Amino acid sequence: MSGYVRNLAQAARAAQAAIAAAEASTRRALLEGMAERLLAGQDAILEANAGDLARARQAGAGKATLDRLALDPERVRGMAEALREVAAQADPLGKVTRSDVRPNGIRIERQRIPLGLVAMIYEARPNVTAEAAALCLKAGNAVLLRGGSEAAASNAAIAGCLHAALRDAGLPEAAVSLVVDTAREHVLELLQLSDLIDLAIPRGGESLIRFVAEHARVPVIKHYKGVCHLYVDRAADVNVALGLLIDGKASRPGVCNALETLLVHRDIAPAFLPRALAALRATGVEARGDAATRAFDASLAEASDDDYAAEFLDLVIAIRVVDSLDEAIAHVRRFTSDHTEVIATADPAAAQAFVDAVRSSAVMVNASSRFNDGGQLGLGAEIGISTTRLHAYGPMGVEALTIERFVVRGHGQLRHPLPTGR
Repeated sequence: MSGYVRNLAQAARAAQAAIAAAEASTRRALLEGMAERLLAGQDAILEANAGDLARARQAGAGKATLDRLALDPERVRGMAEALREVAAQADPLGKVTRSDVRPNGIRIERQRIPLGLVAMIYEARPNVTAEAAALCLKAGNAVLLRGGSEAAASNAAIAGCLHAALRDAGLPEAAVSLVVDTAREHVLELLQLSDLIDLAIPRGGESLIRFVAEHARVPVIKHYKGVCHLYVDRAADVNVALGLLIDGKASRPGVCNALETLLVHRDIAPAFLPRALAALRATGVEARGDAATRAFDASLAEASDDDYAAEFLDLVIAIRVVDSLDEAIAHVRRFTSDHTEVIATADPAAAQAFVDAVRSSAVMVNASSRFNDGGQLGLGAEIGISTTRLHAYGPMGVEALTIERFVVRGHGQLRHPLPTGR
């Protein structure tokens, strides 16, 4: 190993102490300053991003990658707004979440403290550079950022703005450290640093996440893919279900909270499926279905188990007609990636049964799968969506970047009496 990443991690870990020790008002002002610096540096960020996009197109990047990579003035403003929303949140550090007095008089408290040094490993998502930094700093952490080579120029331009804000605040730039050299050997080096890195969060395609999980000696929060389902119950409002389908599938198909599978109760299929297939066709979505679905449109390709297990990240959806709510739940349980499931129904009992039976990190009742997003769920931004059942599950915001420790307050209590003389 070259030691390149270890040096960055050591500097970041040393800088973390200053972030954790800063007043809440200082960290809030820091994030607000970062938002201002992003807006002031917009031209440089967009110029760098244009270069990244040109190189990605030349390399044959797919539509989903290009969509994630692309920045424009609206997306830069969105990054700045996300930082402001994170800044405005209640400070989590030192928060006592539980306080109990034991029979012997000692007080047991649970208190939130920073994780320490968080490593982010991500692909063509330059917005992650800003949002991950903001979330980590708000929670008193430092962050080590390793973005993909396809976004190298964009990430460097954004990191430059963040560093300027850290200098403005009199805080160490190393609290936000960017791994500029994107060689894969440096990812391997990073993943071995169990003495420095407290948590690694990979964010990207399934192959990246599996690579990180298989090689890491540090704890990893992950989700491999988003196979998100919409179940249209026999008691669904057809217009509501159509809206959920088109928003969930066609609004931005290359993201992890986009729908990949549509399940339709047989009783409502005649009223729903012809309209659904027409709406999908009108928005450019290719539908693949089982025999019951293809009875409404013989031109559809037959859906296979591979289709039902797929995260298409494209304008493609797999459809199946089911005979009951229980059959829909069984299908979800078989193919779920524990990301997002949606039920469209006007029957509260069916909705509750679905919520109780499905274990995914987010379950939506008559609401779009696209709401499984940190910003939409009130977190300001997210550092990732965890489908790993550890200390965090679902979108991870500021609080998920802290841990709870015990603080015990007494007045001399002893577990065992002191020995007495004979």
